[in-house]
Amino acid sequence: MGLEKRRPQQADPLAGAAADPSGLLDLLGVAAVLLEADGKIDMWSPQAEELFGYTGGEAVGQYAAPLLLHPEHQDAAVTLFAEVMRTGRRWAGAFPVRHKDGSTRMIEFRNVRLTDSLGDHYALGLAVDRVALRQMERKLALSNRLVSQAPIGLAVMDTELRYLAVNPALAAMHGVSEADHVGRGFREVLSDPAFEGAEALMRQVLETGTPVVEEQVVGRTAADPEQEHAWAVSVYRLEDHRGGVLGIANVVVDVTDRYRAARKADQAQRRLRMIADGSARIGTTLEVERTARELADVLVPGLADMVSVDLLDSVLQTGRTALGDGPALFRVVAVKTAYPTDAGRAMVPPGRLTTYHADHPASHCIRSRRPLLITHLSSGDHSRIAADSEAAALLARAGVHTDMAVPLIAREKVLGVMGLARARNPLPFDEDDLTLACELASSAALSIDNAVLHQHIRSAVETLQRSLLPQSPPRRPGLEVAVRYRPAQARDEVGGDWYDVIPLDGDRTALAVGDVMGSGIQAATAMGRLRTATATLADLDLDPARILTHLDKITRELDPYIATCVYAVYDPHRARLHVASAGHLPPALVRTGEQPRLLDLPTGTPLGVGGVPFESTTVELKPGDRLVLYTDGLVETRDDPIDERLQALLRLLAPPDQSVEETCDRLLRLLRHPADHDDVALLIACALPLAPS
Repeated sequence: MGLEKRRPQQADPLAGAAADPSGLLDLLGVAAVLLEADGKIDMWSPQAEELFGYTGGEAVGQYAAPLLLHPEHQDAAVTLFAEVMRTGRRWAGAFPVRHKDGSTRMIEFRNVRLTDSLGDHYALGLAVDRVALRQMERKLALSNRLVSQAPIGLAVMDTELRYLAVNPALAAMHGVSEADHVGRGFREVLSDPAFEGAEALMRQVLETGTPVVEEQVVGRTAADPEQEHAWAVSVYRLEDHRGGVLGIANVVVDVTDRYRAARKADQAQRRLRMIADGSARIGTTLEVERTARELADVLVPGLADMVSVDLLDSVLQTGRTALGDGPALFRVVAVKTAYPTDAGRAMVPPGRLTTYHADHPASHCIRSRRPLLITHLSSGDHSRIAADSEAAALLARAGVHTDMAVPLIAREKVLGVMGLARARNPLPFDEDDLTLACELASSAALSIDNAVLHQHIRSAVETLQRSLLPQSPPRRPGLEVAVRYRPAQARDEVGGDWYDVIPLDGDRTALAVGDVMGSGIQAATAMGRLRTATATLADLDLDPARILTHLDKITRELDPYIATCVYAVYDPHRARLHVASAGHLPPALVRTGEQPRLLDLPTGTPLGVGGVPFESTTVELKPGDRLVLYTDGLVETRDDPIDERLQALLRLLAPPDQSVEETCDRLLRLLRHPADHDDVALLIACALPLAPS
């Protein structure tokens, strides 16, 4: 079985030599008729068969006038034909033509004389149905008017994205004339990098044929290079009647107003979110530095790339604004940058005292009590916002291009200033940004002023509290005593905890630890009165239970205060401790060779309640034994059960291999959290052998 030889395929001799034909002539159906000099039909095209109804066999050899024209028009047609043949001038016009089916149609003619190589003349007639031609003309005219008068941008581009035609609206949008568009590529006309995505979109439409409708594009054109504009762009592929790709059509609608309105709405929502965020996050404590850091955390990176918060040192020291004749003295309390940058090294670090030159934005704000907005910083302007020339160079290197300074004012008092700058964010600060910064500054300034006020009040109360406590415990026979007082942290006021070591006759010593419920100056004052009363009653040499009874009566006179207290008297000669409690946590006893334990005392009721008698208990306290008295701030927390915390205290007391001073420090370090909300009084007494008289 042999293989059949295949004839090689004949190549198209015109392939690659001729361009693809246009479909316009096909749409018009142009008929061609060749007439001899005497008017006889010599050639008849297929389009003529469709237009007139006669086949080539029926028409060729016939005289055209009798075949196609009504009798009343034949003479005029013959005269025109003779004129064309005689002079060689072309003629164009319309004649009513008789169709084979008997109907009459108005046909548009174009007649020209042709001469062959022998010098013989012929007439070439081109004919089109006038109705079809008028429809095409109306469509073209309508299309031209729609394109030229449309308020939206229209463009036709080839497969290489070169402009073939644009309308005036699009030329105005681009700031490039219609003539300068033609033949140029899309990215030649629109060079802004923002249009790279639009170019990729067009190539995708060319490749897939899937149209894209109202894709938003934002960029700058030569028509308005200083401002961003927005357009809704629709792109679809153009194909001929055979499906060949001709290019793309581009429909562009300017939606800048809508875009800017949407952006303003987004900015308004962002401002509201930042204000709400600031309300929730700024001022969570009564600590000045922390409040300033909270303000910086809200501003960066939402509004600025870098922020500094500076307060007047006079405000921090005295609570008052004191501006002398010289430059204002600031203390930097918070600095934050959105990312590592040289600008960070140009900013004065937190905690540092500094002054600024007279033209610095901070100096301007302090003097004028008004914010300062610098929308654009040129290369030589950075010295205006920098502390010195080196800082100016760092700011310029970091790309800082816009700056804002806003005073911190509360209760008509200037507290300081916050400075904001942008580098990586390309947008300059505007009036809306300034309004937002001022709103946040106003809210934060009130929180900072409250924190400053609290700091001064707390300092005064703490000073009062410490002045009411013994400065150092006296040395007593048979006892080694260590005491500690720790005030509550900055978020809370000083409380009413106290301790006392009171010498008594016969080498005896009274030990007391108490806690007035409440905080502030009133609690500290009540504590001072109770401590004074305790010392006075101790001189009466009363039993501890009787001492508490008298203190209860005094406390009731201090209404509405209530206090807890442990009062004990140690006799070193008998190694006896007499102790009574008024609603206080039980003391801990640490004895060599035994596990630390809490003394089992009648708890009693707090001082100020009244009506319940107190009881004294006697405990042996031999040399080497330790008694630990404390207030609830040492062991109580908001999250842990009190029993677990008391067990933790006992574990830390065993074994007693440290001095009483070291034990005090250890308990405070391991039991007390830096943010604890209560103050602490701690007293540890260790029994010692009596020295010989």
